[in-house]
Amino acid sequence: MVPEGLQYTAEHEWIASAGDDDVVRVGITDFAQEQLGDVVFVQLPTVGDTVASGDSIAEVESTKSVSEIYAPLAGEITAVNSDLGDTPEQVNSDPYGSGWMFELRLSDAGERSDLLDAEAYQAVVDGA
Repeated sequence: MVPEGLQYTAEHEWIASAGDDDVVRVGITDFAQEQLGDVVFVQLPTVGDTVASGDSIAEVESTKSVSEIYAPLAGEITAVNSDLGDTPEQVNSDPYGSGWMFELRLSDAGERSDLLDAEAYQAVVDGA
């Protein structure tokens, strides 16, 4: 089931407001973590990095493969979930909670209108 109230990309990332309208929290969806299998390592971006939408900015390594994580929107990395360094399995056990990856201060909050809602993302998953 895809949680309502979040936004999504076709690349299986979720985006949530992080308190400030210009800052969002990003992680990978439950579908994505299921496809990966057991996550054993997460390489996160660096706080202060400026990214463009679509940039490869992180990696998730699992027992099956290594997958790139792409910036869903343009902006500056303001926080990373450093807990994933010691407990990367949180991406599997709580992908929408403690398994979040980074926060991003948006260059243009209007870009959020290009993201998918839960229903549209579910259609992507159903077609996968």
